Amino acid sequence: MTKDKVEGRCSCGAPSEDDVRKAVRERYTRVALRDSSCCGSDSENMCRCGSIYSSADLVSIPSEAQVASAGCGNPMAIAGLKPGMTVVDLGSGGGIDVFLAAKRVGSDGKVYGIDATPEMIFRARKTAEENGFDNVEFRLGEIEHIPLEPNIVDVVISNCVINLSPDKDKVFGEAFRILRPGGRLAVSDIVLLRELPEELLGDMSAWSACVSGALLEEEYLASMSRAGFVEVQVVGKDVFSEEQLGGYISRDEKKSDLSSLVASAKVVAIKPS
Repeated sequence: MTKDKVEGRCSCGAPSEDDVRKAVRERYTRVALRDSSCCGSDSENMCRCGSIYSSADLVSIPSEAQVASAGCGNPMAIAGLKPGMTVVDLGSGGGIDVFLAAKRVGSDGKVYGIDATPEMIFRARKTAEENGFDNVEFRLGEIEHIPLEPNIVDVVISNCVINLSPDKDKVFGEAFRILRPGGRLAVSDIVLLRELPEELLGDMSAWSACVSGALLEEEYLASMSRAGFVEVQVVGKDVFSEEQLGGYISRDEKKSDLSSLVASAKVVAIKPS
């Protein structure tokens, strides 16, 4: 058995990059096509928009964006957005954070949503057009290859998406590239608090559910630092219970204790001026 390392963990039984991308796209295509939201205050699952966004935020944006939401946190709370800013949301999905950001940057600002799932892009563009959001633009693309020019963005946000990438270093490198000097990275994402049980390493359902692809917290922060970011810090963290993970990982796959394994972390970092 080899002990080659992939982003700090043993690659034994690890899926290929193509397998990961296929599983993620299939899962989020289903999310894009659904007509009911996972948003609610239910503590028995990881997607709980009703408890991470204020009611004022939720009523200010189209309900269609909430239906296609699959986030684990609220990057708006740590993004420090101001009128006139240019913002990019990595893995924008149905656009919930894009539309919230668009409200905050105003008509003089601009918000780009980047997503690799065509169905998500189609849905988000339709929502923007039908609801008169003229300061947003949704682009199809992988977050490892962001379709934007360098040094044009004030803030990069992301909500429970970077953990899905098979190459986190490349994602953070791309975020660094498109940010202006002094720009801010503000993400809510899934991190591991201890090593992942081996039976989940190659589980595609657990990967696309934001668990198997997650990094240990210290590895996640180190990846941001390797990209060139400074002042990297966790500013908030919510630990998930085994019950909350239950809706995402099949019961017959859970041979190990999953309590205190996964957390949703709010992380901020700065591109040096």
